[in-house]
Amino acid sequence: MTCNALTCLPFALLLLASPVLAGDLQVHLDGIRVQTGTVRLALVDGPAGWEGKAPPVQAQALTPSGDSAQAVFKNLPAGEYAVLVTHDENGNGQLDTNVLGMPIEGYGFSNNPRVQRKPTFEEARVQVPADGSAINISLR
Repeated sequence: MTCNALTCLPFALLLLASPVLAGDLQVHLDGIRVQTGTVRLALVDGPAGWEGKAPPVQAQALTPSGDSAQAVFKNLPAGEYAVLVTHDENGNGQLDTNVLGMPIEGYGFSNNPRVQRKPTFEEARVQVPADGSAINISLR
């Protein structure tokens, strides 16, 4: 079958009008130790964002109430992402550390990698399909 501009135009317009599929990433947090301060989540889509050299794709801040919490990053194109969570327990605007540089406030990463350093983007990345996904992050 051949088509000309007049017969193919409706099909072309239909393709252009098709919605871009975007899903939600649901994040369940557990291990919240105290009910003070702010829990911050940053969603990044590559190593630059992971290292703080690019802004996050999305970010959220939650007030803790209980030892767990839920957050949803909405309308994400299918792809690879990573989530970084910090709990500024005393509300001073930073993640406090001890003299060795280890965090003394709650923190966590997607995939819950068990490393004694900040994981790489590759260690924390998760695949978010077009219909969305859900992950669990345990704060340390």
